[in-house]
Amino acid sequence: MRAGGVALGACRFGAKGAEKGAADGSAARLDRIGIQLYTVRQQFARDPEATLARLGEIGFREVEFAGYPPGNPQAIRGMLERHGLRAPSSHVALRTADADWERTLDQAAQIGQRHVVVASVAPSERQTADDWKRIAARFNQAGHAARRHGMQFCYHNHDFEFVPLDGVIPYDLLLAETDPRLVQLELDLFWITKGGKDPLEYFAKWPGRFPLVHVKDMDASPGRFFADVGTGVIDFRRIFRQAGQAGIQHYFYEQDETPGSPLDSAKASYEYLRGLRF
Repeated sequence: MRAGGVALGACRFGAKGAEKGAADGSAARLDRIGIQLYTVRQQFARDPEATLARLGEIGFREVEFAGYPPGNPQAIRGMLERHGLRAPSSHVALRTADADWERTLDQAAQIGQRHVVVASVAPSERQTADDWKRIAARFNQAGHAARRHGMQFCYHNHDFEFVPLDGVIPYDLLLAETDPRLVQLELDLFWITKGGKDPLEYFAKWPGRFPLVHVKDMDASPGRFFADVGTGVIDFRRIFRQAGQAGIQHYFYEQDETPGSPLDSAKASYEYLRGLRF
């Protein structure tokens, strides 16, 4: 972000969300593919039910919320179930973790979520390395509360976390300063690539910290804009082969901006991911 019901398969590398390769060593593939609903935010705002129905028809089995539709948690969960979907996670604002966290966690649990993800940090709150240390402390506190609700707190990156600040990489500081039991990461594969970093280096240094990923591609233009998954320059096979080391459980397609219909882009990206072998 610019910022369900199926059985959980186990990848031969030990991560959920992917099917095992055959005994002869054939490649693994994703057994369930999700979508961050920010991708279809205009359609979802106009008609949540019809949008979820279409996503289910395409083949998606999981969604990640970026704001809830009208209705109580039971109604929202029922809407998902009618279309063969579940929502393992949602995006929330950092201020929510400070001001309305207990209610947010309770609502998420009722919908059936296991992860609650802070989507970003405002520029005014991340001017120095000390600011990031304070953010890490806030995340640890939010993570404690999440555990009490049987939930996992996560943070979603953009590219600004990889720009050196006071001699350190903020993303590295955040990983070092947070308790891995309390704070996990949702790695946005587009933004870390645009930030000039290699996801595999982070998987190796911080194994098991990345239960969620945003699967978002990048075109080859000088501006490095968004692209339908499979049409750009990011090597998803190379990344997904290390899913077990990373601890990936859920794969959410996302595209912040699309040149045409977001649903058409979602369908094209889903078909690429469904056919991907790694």
